[in-house]
Amino acid sequence: MDEAVSKYEVTGRDLARGRNLKIAAWTAPILVPAVPAVLFTVLALVFGTTPPLAFTLFVVGMILAGIGMVIGLSLMTFFIYRRSAWTQEMREKMAADGIRAEEIDWFRHELRSSEKRALKDISKADVLLADAYRETLASRLTATRIVKSSRKELASTQRRRSKLKQFRSERAAEFGSQLEKDSEKIGSIHDEAKLMLAESEARLQMIEAAAARGRGMADSELALKKLSTRSENLPLALEEMRRTEEIAREIELDLEKAERPASELSNEAPDEPV
Repeated sequence: MDEAVSKYEVTGRDLARGRNLKIAAWTAPILVPAVPAVLFTVLALVFGTTPPLAFTLFVVGMILAGIGMVIGLSLMTFFIYRRSAWTQEMREKMAADGIRAEEIDWFRHELRSSEKRALKDISKADVLLADAYRETLASRLTATRIVKSSRKELASTQRRRSKLKQFRSERAAEFGSQLEKDSEKIGSIHDEAKLMLAESEARLQMIEAAAARGRGMADSELALKKLSTRSENLPLALEEMRRTEEIAREIELDLEKAERPASELSNEAPDEPV
């Protein structure tokens, strides 16, 4: 396994960034228009020696407050977008090495409504079963993501193999052999992820049934250990395959350049000055 693919830990700095973006999004439409409104209201009270002057300062303050509201709403939209992008980035970093039980709250939008209800009910009834349920949910989410990603990688590899048939160089044959190995490896990851998904869904039903019968954790530990081992290894294997895919794309570009006729290359070259 590639040592460069390491587990990602959410740091305090990451959380602070998300918290600051959230605060900025909520306060922007309030603070930006409030500043000119308060400022010109104070000016109207202090320097508005005559009613026309006071009214003028007040009206200018309200106009600037309206402009500030538009700017504040624009800033709120911008910060909401930035926080959404930050949240998605954090999810992808966490999922790259396998989702863990303590990270479930980051992926609640990917949970089914039945799973949310079951998690809530089990958490009230049995803390140990709730921990096992969260662990299994993490395995289910990881498996679902890997199945989708590996399916895309397989389709991409197949397209690349079809495109490679147009080349006739020796390097193309070598590259084709490498793509064949990559396809087999991705297919293996895909099959194992589907097995992991089936096991985790069956395990969720077991825990729900155990909670309904009032049983404890004794019947569940062995299956949970098997799921935990698989959920740790599969995401790292898929991440390694993605890096291999990036290298393959670079090689493919080199092959395309090598196969292009010399006339095309000469046409692309800039004209020499006379």
